[in-house]
Amino acid sequence: MLARDYKIRVFVIMLCFLALYTILALRLFLIQIRQEEFFKILARQQHEIEITLTPRRALIYDNSGKVPLAFNREVPSAFLIPQQLIEREKTLRFMKKNYPDVYARLKQNPDKQFLWIDRKLSPQKYALLEKRGLQDVHFISEYQRYYPFSATAQLIGFTDIDNKGTAGIELAFSDALGGQPAHVKFEKDARSGLFYFDKAVQKQGKRGHTLALTIDANLQSIAYYELKQSVDELHAQGGSALILDPDTGNIIAMTNYPTFDPNQKSVPSLEMMKNSTVCECYELGSVMKAFCALAALEEHAVIYDEPIDCEGRFGYINGVKVENPTISLLKKLEENNNILPFCDVIKYSSNVGIAKVAQRLGPKLYDHLRRLGFGSKTNVQFPGERSGFVNPPDRWSKPSLVVMSFGYELMATLLQLGRAFCIVANGGNDVHPTLLITQQQAPTKKLYSPQALNDLKNMLERVCERCQIPEFRIMGKTGTARCIKDGRYSSSAHNYTFAGIIEKGSYRRVVVTFIREPQETKTVWASEIALPLFKTIAQRMIVHDRVHNKLEI
Repeated sequence: MLARDYKIRVFVIMLCFLALYTILALRLFLIQIRQEEFFKILARQQHEIEITLTPRRALIYDNSGKVPLAFNREVPSAFLIPQQLIEREKTLRFMKKNYPDVYARLKQNPDKQFLWIDRKLSPQKYALLEKRGLQDVHFISEYQRYYPFSATAQLIGFTDIDNKGTAGIELAFSDALGGQPAHVKFEKDARSGLFYFDKAVQKQGKRGHTLALTIDANLQSIAYYELKQSVDELHAQGGSALILDPDTGNIIAMTNYPTFDPNQKSVPSLEMMKNSTVCECYELGSVMKAFCALAALEEHAVIYDEPIDCEGRFGYINGVKVENPTISLLKKLEENNNILPFCDVIKYSSNVGIAKVAQRLGPKLYDHLRRLGFGSKTNVQFPGERSGFVNPPDRWSKPSLVVMSFGYELMATLLQLGRAFCIVANGGNDVHPTLLITQQQAPTKKLYSPQALNDLKNMLERVCERCQIPEFRIMGKTGTARCIKDGRYSSSAHNYTFAGIIEKGSYRRVVVTFIREPQETKTVWASEIALPLFKTIAQRMIVHDRVHNKLEI
């Protein structure tokens, strides 16, 4: 009896275990086979997060290849995983108080897999989040762009929160610098809550290509400092300075003031971030007389010392009243019965004299201005470059040819002006300004004869008798231009320009200085405003090139 009862109990227990194993087998079948995809998705939602991360952006160097003009710093960013909030109420309260925009998005999308709290945190913000010790706040490192020189802000530009270029060189070469993003998966361990970044890369990113610019970081800072001093002392609206190598077209310095701090998160105004040297056009005034003179010399419309009747305080050319404005010019005319050799027409900047010579050129003046690059982009590969404007002959009014001879009815960028002076400086060869040290110059062609250029350079040297630098030949031309206010030329608002050539042996540089609408000035002439700035920059540039670049000059 006992043996029989024992067998029955064993049989019942076996049936129970068999039923249990059958239930387990069915359950495993449902989980692993029938509902496999469902649980895979559920696991991924609980333990995996996928995100796209931009790679470390390539560096931008100056022409030495050693001084970075833009580099990267590793900074923390904070994020949430809304699906996996541990301290939901505590986290929501914190977000509502400190990050209301994140709180609103969190309430709207409680099942999101990933949500940024704040990216590229300042030390203060990182300390705030770290101090609260919220389990739901996670951190990841990202790369933030950093710019060490405020002098290059409008040239280099800056990037957005995703490290994509939004202005300047950063925008022009954004794809080359940025490379390709990486796709990363974060896997969370259920117990420790850690993320294993070494297992996270799903698709490798690609590093960008380093850029080397023609900019000399030291000269850029020198030009910026001197420009800032002048603009601040004169209470001017702004100013620009430009240094070029006329033989290669390399832009050695290009700076503007006022500027902005590209390391701040706040986006500057469009006006503030504009690189005025390339992206703004001006009527430049008498500095354009140099090119009218060059055209006349090339066309044999005038000779170097030909007597020109400048007619005193004012004269009438083709029925248009033209004024000789400067006191020094009027004194010279009084001494010489209103007759000046053409070289002195340029030296003393006679509007009447140059307008008379322009009449001999006619439409050829337009042709020469276009030959020198005015009215066309330089193709310097900088975003927002302006082409300027030269009034064509078929649109000329009665005064057009007269006023074009001394810099009106044509708009030019300072880079176009610098390029034209490079053509004068390098012997008449066409040249294309560049910011990239690796960019090859196209084969050049001769634009002007040696005789015309030599005559013009002698004239420009006479202009600079008050701006001598020992051992160096200095040539240049001033320009004072009235600004348009409320649709009319103002008698009180002026722009002041000087474009000059520094030369000794094979060493040549072109420097352009520009001051816009100064308020604190007792003079209205560029010789007292833009020329002194040119001389200061030129002197410091020569010292720099002798010491740092070891040039034998």
